[in-house]
Amino acid sequence: MQQETLEPAWLDAFEAVLTRCAVQRGDTVAVLSESQSRPALVALARLAAARLGAQVFSVEMPSLFSSDLPVARSTGASPVLRNIAPVVSALAGSTLVVDCTVEGLMHAPELPAILKGGARVIYVSNEHPEALVRLLPDNTIEPLVKDHVKRLRAAKRMRVTSAAGTDLTISLQGAVCGGNWGYTTRPGTMTHWPGGLALAFPAARSVNGTLVLAEGDVNLTFKRYLDRAVTLRIEDDYVTRIEGTGTDADLMRSYIEAWGDRDAYAVSHVGYGLNAKARWDSMAMYDKRDFNGTELRAFAGNFLYSTGANEVAGRHTLGHFDLPLRNCTVQLDGATVVDAGKVVA
Repeated sequence: MQQETLEPAWLDAFEAVLTRCAVQRGDTVAVLSESQSRPALVALARLAAARLGAQVFSVEMPSLFSSDLPVARSTGASPVLRNIAPVVSALAGSTLVVDCTVEGLMHAPELPAILKGGARVIYVSNEHPEALVRLLPDNTIEPLVKDHVKRLRAAKRMRVTSAAGTDLTISLQGAVCGGNWGYTTRPGTMTHWPGGLALAFPAARSVNGTLVLAEGDVNLTFKRYLDRAVTLRIEDDYVTRIEGTGTDADLMRSYIEAWGDRDAYAVSHVGYGLNAKARWDSMAMYDKRDFNGTELRAFAGNFLYSTGANEVAGRHTLGHFDLPLRNCTVQLDGATVVDAGKVVA
């Protein structure tokens, strides 16, 4: 990919997103990073906040590594804060935290305390800045996501089917539903850029059926398009069988087993993408180190199935798969919201 020297268009994009986050002169903005963060993102966040007249300070934590666990990717749970009280307190006391950690704080154990302090948090996904500029939020995405979040919260059941053989039933009773559109203005809330997702974290024993990952669907933990179909049999939230031949199925079986944790097989969240700017085919244009893949979680009409941690169901694990599927039909209480991979108006 191109060099990551700072470009005017990139700085303009960061300033535009922080403006949408209602950053004003005199606000306190914390730029959180780690030793392995992408330097361009950290610099752009700091400069954009300064342009808006904010009081900016930086917190850089050392990245953590473990020789005892499998390689962890796309967890959404950065471990770098380590519950260090002065650091958490400083972030919680800020107006806005620009989260430039590699994995982000979405599922980090310290996030509730940061939000309880009144800070709002925007995770800048670990993408090449060029992708962030392409996926700059506009005025259409917020009302669209909010509408679909309302539909999720009002529904009792989600059903997902596909011509490839998916037939999945998800109870939404007791689920926690939400969404994001790439910016936030309300204290005590979090979002991520790029945005454009409506999601549900189901309660325990809510998901049953068959999920077929077809050729061309995506395993974002591996940053890989599937070459062969993989079938997941799911009973009371847990993947009980991973069926299929070839490298894709073998990789999934090997990686999920390596955690030695039954909860790695359980559902984390389900939902669908709503971002018309995001592209399924974009992953083919980047080296693996150049992107995190949030674009593929958010492209319009994908059904996103994820395994791993789910606080609503009382499950905590580092094992995690994000699996965006194409060409699925998603129904809420019988009403179609995604029809064969197309968002229904």
